[in-house]
Amino acid sequence: MAEPETVNGVKENKLWKGVFAVSGIMSTLVIYGVLQEKIMRVPYGLNKEFFKYSLFLVFCNRLTTSAVSAGALLASKKVLDPVAPVYKYCLISVTNILTTTCQYEALKYVSFPVQTLAKCAKMIPVMVWGTLIMQKKYKGFDYLVAFLVTLGCSVFILFPAGDDISPYNKGRENTVWGVSLMAGYLGFDGFTSTFQDKLFKGYNMEIHNQIFYTTLCSCVLSFTGLVLQGHLLLAVDFVSRHRDCLLDIALLSTVATASQFFISYTIRTFGALTFAAIMTTRQLASIMLSCIWFSHPLSWEQCIGSVIVFGSLYAKNLLNNNKKSQTQPQPPQELPQYEKPEGS
Repeated sequence: MAEPETVNGVKENKLWKGVFAVSGIMSTLVIYGVLQEKIMRVPYGLNKEFFKYSLFLVFCNRLTTSAVSAGALLASKKVLDPVAPVYKYCLISVTNILTTTCQYEALKYVSFPVQTLAKCAKMIPVMVWGTLIMQKKYKGFDYLVAFLVTLGCSVFILFPAGDDISPYNKGRENTVWGVSLMAGYLGFDGFTSTFQDKLFKGYNMEIHNQIFYTTLCSCVLSFTGLVLQGHLLLAVDFVSRHRDCLLDIALLSTVATASQFFISYTIRTFGALTFAAIMTTRQLASIMLSCIWFSHPLSWEQCIGSVIVFGSLYAKNLLNNNKKSQTQPQPPQELPQYEKPEGS
């Protein structure tokens, strides 16, 4: 009788681990998405002022993450010295800052649902950069999924509901400029994740080591950018006059950092396929919550586009899971690359 009890105990333990992982990722990243849209699109104070300093958000996020990662390295008594040349950390930092800045700026011109669905097309630049940098080869099914996701995203973007407006131009959302910023986001983000993967494999790098040095470089670069643009004092003045905005930014940085733990934990415990399915569900939940919370209307074309995108992603996850179940179980591997929240 002891053996069945042991098996049941293992299953129950894995169930609770799954609940912990899913609830952690869903709660932190959904809150992150709502706060992101609120900060960039909802006015503050009696004078209805908009927060326009997206680089300040990048600086606060990176400052929090670098502090936590440094604490994790010190607590685990691991070496703080850089494993790779510093300029390689800086290269990741530059593209990561450009990625996040494009994402925040895009929210001035397109709604959060449009932005979130467009992010699903990131597999295309990842495949391009993977071919160029890592010499990876992809199967025909991967290209088919990428095409369907791109098609769905295009339908969603090109057929917006007529009365969804941008708070910055007081009219219909500036689709051309918003899509241009999102294209920049996808290109820079694809390079960032691919180059991170190359660093992990090339230098046998500890995850917290890369997080610490890339976010530390990002802090320096974003702070320098704020000073050169003359936005640092303006941003500080804004949050000093609008304490609710300061609270939103602090919470945004906190949930962005907390999500790192849940993402790393999920991939290490359940694998990348389970993580991909959770992230797809999170994106769908974020779109639905944004539409309800901020009253974004959806056209019937956008509903069709959403079905195409999420249907393709779930089909890909299901097919990969079936292939994995047919193969022999492999020993657990280290986390392949640093996964981050959208725009962290």
